[in-house]
Amino acid sequence: MNKPKALFNWSGGKDSSLCLYHVLQAGEIDVSCLFTTVSARYNRISQHGVRAELLRVQAEKTGIPLKILRLPDSPTMEEYNNRLRETLAGFREEGVTVSVFGDIALEDLRRYREEQLSKAGLKGLFPLWKQPTGKLAKEFIDLGFKAVTVCVDGSRLDRSFAGRDFDEDFLKDLPEGIDSCGENGEFHTFVYDGPVFSKSVAFARGDLVYRTYTPPDREVDGSDDYSCSAGRPESSLPGFWFCDLIPPV
Repeated sequence: MNKPKALFNWSGGKDSSLCLYHVLQAGEIDVSCLFTTVSARYNRISQHGVRAELLRVQAEKTGIPLKILRLPDSPTMEEYNNRLRETLAGFREEGVTVSVFGDIALEDLRRYREEQLSKAGLKGLFPLWKQPTGKLAKEFIDLGFKAVTVCVDGSRLDRSFAGRDFDEDFLKDLPEGIDSCGENGEFHTFVYDGPVFSKSVAFARGDLVYRTYTPPDREVDGSDDYSCSAGRPESSLPGFWFCDLIPPV
């Protein structure tokens, strides 16, 4: 009996990596590709800020083909949904019937994903769903995965957490109320080693940058709609600390 053909939604972070590990271990579906959205303007993974060059190296070391959806900067929901619908239709034509996500607990996000998938005739699979995040974080570390924190919500964590390895010390230092897996968007990671990779991903830690984003009802000077702070962040705008990861020359 042929296994269902699946696309795997890959962010490059710890939840994706742990989810992929479980899927490969179970062996019940055929993971045909990793699928990632990338900012066309910055050539970086959407939300995580990781360079596409490192994303490609990650995929190479999993041995699974990578497919990228390039998105315009700050697309509207209509633009995003249209691009996603076209992309999913293409996957469906290739025989893909399952879309795998590493989501854990966000009900509204899962509902949105399933609604979009149903329009394309695909089924969602959520292997980590509703598992305790503390347990998942410990499992990730115990399995030998290694990750670095690349993005931190500045309203919830200070800059010292950006660029740190995701390990037991990191978990111990998290303030009360911060989810162990950053499930509420507190932080994002880049995985550079572990059992889903043939070899570790080489990189160097670069600059630490604070980026503020403009809400739809507010404008700021400058075409980039963000500020890179050399001093104190502008607290009136939502902002994040990013640790830039540099690919080897």
